[in-house]
Amino acid sequence: MLSKILVPVLALSCLTGVARAQSADELAKKLSNPISSLVSVPFQFNYNDGFGDGDGQQSYVNIQPVIPFSIGENWNLISRTILPVVNQGDFFPGDEYRTGFGNITQSFFFSPKEPTKDGLIWGVGPVLQIPTASKDIAPDQWGAGLTGVALKQSKGWTVGVLANHVWSISDEEEYGESSTTFFQPFLSYTTKKATSFGINTESTYDWIDEEWSVPINLTVGQIVKVGDKPLQLTGGVRYWADSPPGGPEGWGARFVVTLLFPKNG
Repeated sequence: MLSKILVPVLALSCLTGVARAQSADELAKKLSNPISSLVSVPFQFNYNDGFGDGDGQQSYVNIQPVIPFSIGENWNLISRTILPVVNQGDFFPGDEYRTGFGNITQSFFFSPKEPTKDGLIWGVGPVLQIPTASKDIAPDQWGAGLTGVALKQSKGWTVGVLANHVWSISDEEEYGESSTTFFQPFLSYTTKKATSFGINTESTYDWIDEEWSVPINLTVGQIVKVGDKPLQLTGGVRYWADSPPGGPEGWGARFVVTLLFPKNG
């Protein structure tokens, strides 16, 4: 199903040029801001290997719609959803490949429409883990917690951090208790031709098992147009600086197609 969506998009993108410089530049800068007032739908493909005895592989697509809502003269509510579609296997001898869903992570950020006098952009709110996980993909349980983001943008640069903490609130007898912190510092630079160079780490700390997962991502993105519709194509590599025993090792990859729905005018 996802390949039927992604392949036509990629084929069309090869026929397009760069969007009009000024508007494309502004769109690229907004995409560097996790809580900007821009509707976007990224399809983020990731690949990792080295699981289990070293031969295990995992690929997954995160479907990540971001939808801002105006809730008054001075405030926005930003909805950020992550739905993983996962294929993995060969974690141990005889382990077959399987495809399914991970749990949905649903975040809501209450954010001022204008930056502070110092140029700080921020947002805070609740985060939910919604049990949509398939068997043998992830523990299928509810979770809840808090999330926040803070960043600054100046002269093409974006620097900031996004974090959340989620506690399990259901099925702990079956899957065990869960308490995890996600920490994502990020730095990017956007050129006047709407090319974005980024580095981040999407680190997770498991407070129950006292273990870190630390992937470091290097990416390059470009705004293009399909007809009159803008989108961003992003590619990059990942290095696992740390992971739990049996977790991914070495290098991985990322490719993202982000559909954009800017406001008219």
